[in-house]
Amino acid sequence: MNTVIFVIYAVITLISIIFFSLREFHMLQLNGYKTPEHSWWMKKNYKRYIYPLVLFVLQIALFQMTYAYIPVSIVFSLFNIIIAFLNKPEKKFKKPFVYTARVKRMLVTFFILIAVIFGISVFLGTQPCKCIDWKPFNKPLPFILVGSALYLTPILVPLSNLINKPLEKSIQKWYINDAKKKLESMPNLHKVGITGSYGKTSMKFYLNELLNSQYETLKTPESFNTPMGVTITVRRDMKPTHEYFICEMGARRVHEIKELCGIANPHDGIITSVGPQHLETFGSIENVINTKFELADSVQAVGGKIYLNGDNELIRKKASQYKNTVLYGLQEGNDWRAENIAVSDRGTEFTVISPDGKQCRYTTKLLGEHNVLNLVGAIAYAVGTGITMEKLVLPVKRISAVPHRLQLLDKGNGITFIDDAYNSNPSGCRAALNVLELFDACRILITPGMVELGAKQEELNYEFGQEASKACDYIVLVGKNQTVPIYNGIKDSGYNMNQVYVADNLNDALAKVQAYRTDRKKIVLLENDLPDNY
Repeated sequence: MNTVIFVIYAVITLISIIFFSLREFHMLQLNGYKTPEHSWWMKKNYKRYIYPLVLFVLQIALFQMTYAYIPVSIVFSLFNIIIAFLNKPEKKFKKPFVYTARVKRMLVTFFILIAVIFGISVFLGTQPCKCIDWKPFNKPLPFILVGSALYLTPILVPLSNLINKPLEKSIQKWYINDAKKKLESMPNLHKVGITGSYGKTSMKFYLNELLNSQYETLKTPESFNTPMGVTITVRRDMKPTHEYFICEMGARRVHEIKELCGIANPHDGIITSVGPQHLETFGSIENVINTKFELADSVQAVGGKIYLNGDNELIRKKASQYKNTVLYGLQEGNDWRAENIAVSDRGTEFTVISPDGKQCRYTTKLLGEHNVLNLVGAIAYAVGTGITMEKLVLPVKRISAVPHRLQLLDKGNGITFIDDAYNSNPSGCRAALNVLELFDACRILITPGMVELGAKQEELNYEFGQEASKACDYIVLVGKNQTVPIYNGIKDSGYNMNQVYVADNLNDALAKVQAYRTDRKKIVLLENDLPDNY
C-alpha cells in the first residue's frame, strides 16, 4: 500500500513542480536570464518562498515522528495541489511567458535534475539497507527526497540556467557572428546607435519617421535593444536595399553598450540622456555615465559624429572629452536648439535653429516640451544626412506618440487617458505631470511609482509624490507597500489626503477613477506600469 501511496504522492508532486517551475522560469525570463538580477529579485520577494519551505520542514518532521505514511502523504499531496493552483498559468500577465528555444533547453536541463532526484528516491526506497534496518518504503527518505524536488525548484531553475550558460554563450556567439557578417556585407549601410537612460526609444521612432521620408530605413523594433534583440533584427529584417540602420542600445551593466557596439559597429551615435536609471545593477551614476559614453568611444574610433543632449548636465560635462560632437537641446549654447515653444493639449509648435542660424517652424501632435528635445536631436541628425529642414516639416507633423509614452487615448464616458505606462524615471515623471497640467479638466494620476533606482528609490519616489500633489486633483496609488514613499511625499506636502486612494491593483484603481464624481472631464495619467516581476 505504501508503494501505491508513494507513486500517487510523486505524481502530484511532479504536477506541482511543473506549475511552480513555469512561474519561476517566467520570472527568470523577465529578469533577462541574468542570474544575479534573478537572485536579487528572489531576495526581494522572499515571502513567496516562505510557505513552501515551512510546509517542507513540517513534512520532514511528521514523516520522522510517525510511520503513518498514508495520512501524512495525503495531507501533503493536498498542500502540493494548492501550490500548483497558486502557480497555475494566468492570462493576467502583461508580458506572457514565451517558450523560446533557450527556455526549452533550460526546461530539458531542469527536468533532468528533477528526474535524478526522483530516481535516487526510488532507488533508495526499493533497496534494503544493511546499515539502517528498513524495508521498502518503511522509511521517510524517499518521500522527503521527492518533496524536496518541489521546494528546491526556485534553486533548480536558475541552476539550470547556469548549467546551460556555456551552451547558450556558444549559440549566441554563432548568431551574433552571423549578424556581424551580414552587416559587413553591406558597406553602403549607414548605422546609427541610440542610447540613454531614457528617451532612446522615442528618439528611435522619431528619427525613423524623419529618415524614412527620403531613405530606406530599418530600426530595431519595440525594446529589441539587447545583443540578441539586435542580432535577431539584423538576421530577420535586414535587406540589401536598406540605407540606414537605427539601432537602439539598452544597458543595465557596465560595458553592455560596448558589447552592442561590437555587433552593430555604428558610424554615428546619439545619447539622449544620463540619469539615475537601473542604479541597482549599475551601482553608481558614474558607471551609468561611462557606460552610455561607450557609444561615443566606439563612434569616435571610426571618425563618426556623436549627437548629445546638451541640456543634460552630466552629458555636457562629459562631452568636452570627445571630438566631432553635436549638441542639441532647448538651452542656449547648443549647436541645434529650439525656441518659441508653444504647448497645448492639442500638440506643440516650436522653431528649430541650426548651427548656421537658419530657422524653421514645426508643428507636432506630440504633447510636452520634453518631446521637443528629442525632436531637435532627430532633426539635427536628419539634416546631417542631407535632408533639408523644410523637407522635415511634414514628417515631423506626421509623428505619432510612441505607444505607452504620453499616448493620448480617448476612451469615452468623459475619460481621456494619457498613457505613460512604460518604465518611468524621475525626468519622465516630471514631464508627464507637466503635460497633465496642460488640460483644463479633472486631473487624476494613477501610478505604482518608480523602480530600479537603487538606494535613491525611496527619495525619488518621495519627491514624485510632492510634485504630484501640485498637479493633480486626485491621486490613485497602486500597491500598498511599493507606494509608501509617494504617499508620504503627498502627505508632507499638505495635500488633502481624502483625495488619495491606495489601490490593490490596476483594476481597482480604474474602478476608483470611474467612481469619482465631477462636473469636468476626467484626464487620467497612467504613469508607469510595473512589469510582472514586481
